[in-house]
Amino acid sequence: MTTQHHTGPTPSTDADADAPRGNRVHLVRAGELDGHAAISGGTVGSKRLWMGMVVNPPLSSTDNHHHGASEAGIYVVSGHPVFVHHDGEQEVRITAHPGDFVLVPPFVPHREENPDPDEPAVVVIARTTQEPIKVSVPELYRHEEPGAR
Repeated sequence: MTTQHHTGPTPSTDADADAPRGNRVHLVRAGELDGHAAISGGTVGSKRLWMGMVVNPPLSSTDNHHHGASEAGIYVVSGHPVFVHHDGEQEVRITAHPGDFVLVPPFVPHREENPDPDEPAVVVIARTTQEPIKVSVPELYRHEEPGAR
């Protein structure tokens, strides 16, 4: 097996330009994000995956929301974001640290907070849809699976 290593700019060939988008590997370089999106249907033609980076400023909080039928996997790059959801009795606060991973299941209302007064929280998010679905809800509540008891 031969392993090729390449440093520097990726060479472009006429074959690359003519290849179908779903038939080649795509590189999205740092600083080339489309808003928050790095990998999506619009950026690289992905079919079932969305990935992006979010920077939560110091002393910030998102609204209460869920991501529809999509799972969200989150990797903490820097900072100490707090993920808040409701267990049916009370709010549960999970503080994450750099290197931690967080899973938010489909339809689970939650919010992200960055309580640090000085440091932004930077996270990379992957969702099981190519689009960044965000459904705002007025309050956190426990999500019950249909038919679950």
